[in-house]
Amino acid sequence: MVPLPACRALLAAVLGPAGRPRLPRHRGNRRPPLLPAAAAARPASGAGAGAMLRHLLLKLRATGPVTVAEYMREALTNPGQGYYTRRGGIGESGDFITSPELSQVFGELIGIWFISEWIATGKPKAFQLVELGPGRGTLTDDILRVFNQLASLLSKCDVSIHLVEVSPKLSEIQARMLTGGKVEPNPEDESAYMKGISKTGIPIFWYRDIQDVPPGYSFYLAHEFFDALPIHKFQRTEKGWREVLVDIDPEVPDQLRFVLSPSSTPATENFIQPEETRGHVEVCPEAGVIIQRLACRIEKDGGAALVADYGHDGTKTDTFRGFWNHKLHDVLKDPGMADLTADVDFSYLRKMTQGRTATLGPIKQREFLKNMGIDLRLQVLLQNSRDAATREQLRHSYDMLMNPQGMGDRFNFFALLPHHRLVHPDKKHNPELKSPLLPVAGFGELLLK
Repeated sequence: MVPLPACRALLAAVLGPAGRPRLPRHRGNRRPPLLPAAAAARPASGAGAGAMLRHLLLKLRATGPVTVAEYMREALTNPGQGYYTRRGGIGESGDFITSPELSQVFGELIGIWFISEWIATGKPKAFQLVELGPGRGTLTDDILRVFNQLASLLSKCDVSIHLVEVSPKLSEIQARMLTGGKVEPNPEDESAYMKGISKTGIPIFWYRDIQDVPPGYSFYLAHEFFDALPIHKFQRTEKGWREVLVDIDPEVPDQLRFVLSPSSTPATENFIQPEETRGHVEVCPEAGVIIQRLACRIEKDGGAALVADYGHDGTKTDTFRGFWNHKLHDVLKDPGMADLTADVDFSYLRKMTQGRTATLGPIKQREFLKNMGIDLRLQVLLQNSRDAATREQLRHSYDMLMNPQGMGDRFNFFALLPHHRLVHPDKKHNPELKSPLLPVAGFGELLLK
């Protein structure tokens, strides 16, 4: 066991009831057991699906087949009919449920992780919390509650929240949750397009791109963010690697199908590693670019990044899938109406840091949360719950987060940290150095006494 004194003290500080527990609103999770795309359910097209499909059919007739990445980009973020720009279906009435929507404990432990790292690096006088793709704002709201409970500890620290969000609809939902709707648009010449003050008095800014966020000591959070970024898909053939493309089905002209490129493409030349042994590979270049930017920022300004997502460490092949109304959905059916996603390749993220930062993980969600003290937090919430129904729902949400058959093993945590956070800068010159660095919470077992 690795004792984590700072994290243990923080956990103790937030063990009060912290308001009413949030109850789970759905008995599934975002990822049912995987099925081949052809076996996914094909519900009838929704009324809004036609516009995006017509747009794609016109584009394909004019240009020919497009990459899976281009298809995902259109289906998810097209300004007029994209899934996230128009719908953004999170929650019971949407297409998927995320961990923060299930239980307040998840967000509280993430908040403790950031405070623990802030303490471990000497309590800098200011830090930015930057969340990429904040969803409904639930996770940030839970983290802000932890910051408020630890207000005396943070009293001399200038804390600000920076949300990177492209969806106008979701940014409105976030603003209502975090500020009560008290926000104002920023002048066009400023990097943030909207700003406000949280209910606890912390400034919040909204941006469309990570590059717009001001430099400075920052903690970055990406929860179910990278899995929605566009991927390229590749298939090994007897003639070498070929890219999987999306085209019109000639037998059913108003439907789409997958085809293989007749020869190599620029993507096959640039994204397939010479040592690759798998027969089918998915690569997300946008994730690589964002990780590079985060690594450069952390190397220059300090801080850390915490990534939580479905993924693997370079072992899986075909993970591209769609979800509509909490059910698997054919990825080529009803574009713009369903959430499209693919597992994150953490080995690729690690490679794309280019050695600028140290990395930890991926580690299973159930291990990370257990290391952070979720069992103790659950016990306190159960003790403070007065009715049997609430206690049962708390246990159910805990099981959803921790069950190895569900989110517990499918979800992973991965961190980027400055090299000096893990290896003392003077250690190489003075091997006898006696001042050990504090362990990183979550990635080692938390010893609670």
